[in-house]
Amino acid sequence: MPEFKYSARNATGQKVEGSLNAVSEADAIASVTATGLFPIEIKPATSAALTDKIGRVSAQRMAAFYSQLADLLRGGVPLLRSLRILQEQSSNANLKSVLDKIYHRVEEGETLAEAMMRYPTVFGEMAIQMVRAGSEGGFLEESLEHVAHFTESQDDLKSRVTGAAAYPMVLAAFLGIVIILVLTVFVPKFDGLFEDLRAQNQLPLITDLLLKLGTSMQVIVPIGIPLMLIGLFALHRWSKGKQGRRFFDRVKIKLPIVGKLFEGFAVARFCRVLGTLLRNGVPILKSLDISADATGNKILGDTIQSATENISAGQRLAAPLAESKIFPTSVVEMISVAEESNTLDSVLIRIADSLEKRNWRQLDVAVRFLEPLMLVVLGSVILVIVMAIMLPIFKMSAIV
Repeated sequence: MPEFKYSARNATGQKVEGSLNAVSEADAIASVTATGLFPIEIKPATSAALTDKIGRVSAQRMAAFYSQLADLLRGGVPLLRSLRILQEQSSNANLKSVLDKIYHRVEEGETLAEAMMRYPTVFGEMAIQMVRAGSEGGFLEESLEHVAHFTESQDDLKSRVTGAAAYPMVLAAFLGIVIILVLTVFVPKFDGLFEDLRAQNQLPLITDLLLKLGTSMQVIVPIGIPLMLIGLFALHRWSKGKQGRRFFDRVKIKLPIVGKLFEGFAVARFCRVLGTLLRNGVPILKSLDISADATGNKILGDTIQSATENISAGQRLAAPLAESKIFPTSVVEMISVAEESNTLDSVLIRIADSLEKRNWRQLDVAVRFLEPLMLVVLGSVILVIVMAIMLPIFKMSAIV
């Protein structure tokens, strides 16, 4: 008899995990429910040896795969034949390999979702759950279309954010390099030229400070840059852990100006993921668990997890979201009304659309404001350096 692993919540909302033997997944769900638990996830107990390691596939390729599979199934092509067609025409080695393995597993009797579950680096948890719900509910083609649309929109969002942040980041790096080069290479060359003015105590204070800073930088830079790189590497490693990620996620949403953007995009991502999952028949507890991870922010994820516990205890979603003080009041109010009218899935997707539009307007304004600001900073720094160098030169000319 196959073994299944399960995660569920008890009457108090606490998460419980375990395993049991059952004839099928439906029997496993029934067995867990019979013990008084609320199932979140039931899946076959698959050992690490049975889970093949496959490299990642780009979001664009995956979106195309989901869309093409939906088209083939809608056109009456059987699932196995559809998988073989897509496997043969795929130009990506990783996707070609994984589709071949999925084809054979489905041929041996596994469902499409169970076969996909073995390749988590290729198929995300959300896609797997939506395919599972679509297969069980008889609307697999629609589920695949939704997965394709969601994957494409999230990749587009990521590309737009990266593109918007690229120019300011390059400008900031250029600013830093210019200042370091000027202070360490050019400024110290004037130290001997102004030695007489320093001896006569006529060297302007700003020039004296600049020369001392340039001399110090010649010592600091060769030592400081390697230490800074080591520190950044260690900080990056720490940020990947639980505590580090939670710390940086909290800092991100507390930052002035851009903090609201980080928070807004995370809330929009949560709403879109949750709405898409609910629309495709995924149970709300499982949908909330997936949505908590999909936000990309641990602070927001913790809030959603506490909301999951409240729902397990029979309460509504809006109350714990309001108590967190992270979700905008307007969003909480719309979720509350949607719960009353039983239209939560469609309202959540509309909220996501609205938040993303507002966030993009704010991001465009912030980027447009940041670019001239950084140019002004760069110009001001260069102006101060030029003035500090030219003032003693003018004084020396006046003396002559």
